[in-house]
Amino acid sequence: MSSPPAPALSFLALGDSYTIGEGVAEAGRWPVQLATALREEGIALADPRIIATTGWTTDELAWGIDGAEPLGEWDFVTLLIGVNNQYRGRSATDYRGDFEALLQRAIRYARGRGDRVLVLSIPDWGVTPFVKTTKATPQTIATELDAFNAAAQVVCEAHGVTFVDVTPVSRERGAEPEMLAEDGLHPSAAMYTLWTALALPAARALLQR
Repeated sequence: MSSPPAPALSFLALGDSYTIGEGVAEAGRWPVQLATALREEGIALADPRIIATTGWTTDELAWGIDGAEPLGEWDFVTLLIGVNNQYRGRSATDYRGDFEALLQRAIRYARGRGDRVLVLSIPDWGVTPFVKTTKATPQTIATELDAFNAAAQVVCEAHGVTFVDVTPVSRERGAEPEMLAEDGLHPSAAMYTLWTALALPAARALLQR
């Protein structure tokens, strides 16, 4: 008699519009695409529980997590947050402190295992058509987001958390119509597929430990 299949690994995804997939179908969200890709490789990862809302800053994500408690423990946790801090003119210094607090929570949800947490960098929305509706310049946005991402990467390294940099591909391909949702700002499912391809090797390595 064959053994019953192992229970699926649980997955918690924390973030903002990029995690909830503003403007795309549920199957097109990058955390959902990532879970699907890992299952195709034989890693039994459940579809994610997503705690994310379009427009959330770090503090709003923290409040959202508070409202979802008790969350318990998870086998795998992802975090992508910060673009709205930058958009609202907040500093990279303040972001670093907020991000570290969120990362520490993510690690706690992952049973204290930093090696089961995956962070994605903030993409560069300054290359999208939406930037023309704002007073910001692409160069200023890029400079500020580079500072935010550098801060997040340092924090991740200090806690033994894997950091996946999707910002370059967002800059290279983010202005292409097929890579954008209808609002001309948020990524399409096609862009999320590129992010998934970058995150997949890291997620695979973490979940095989």
